[in-house]
Amino acid sequence: MSDGMGAVVTFHGVVRGTEDGESIRAIDYEANEEMARHQLELIFADIEKQWPVESIRLIHCVGEVAVNEASLWVEVIAPHRAEAFGACQFLIDEMKEKVPIWKRA
Repeated sequence: MSDGMGAVVTFHGVVRGTEDGESIRAIDYEANEEMARHQLELIFADIEKQWPVESIRLIHCVGEVAVNEASLWVEVIAPHRAEAFGACQFLIDEMKEKVPIWKRA
């Protein structure tokens, strides 16, 4: 991390114990990995146009993820917290809308 960076925002998306009002024990995630990588690259490029981020890292699990376990981890490094939080929220919102990752409880 360079000297000009003052904020590191991380987000962990955790599997809840209910899905659509029903108790569950896990969620199974599937992805079209090639398309997911491509869409994420486009989202990262959009973020770099809007915020002065130095680094964006993201891990999304594929396969079964148990309740109370993280299925998504995001880290954004930027000069200030507002930029880091804004970029992180934008990334997650865009990812949910555009990235081909599907879940099945």
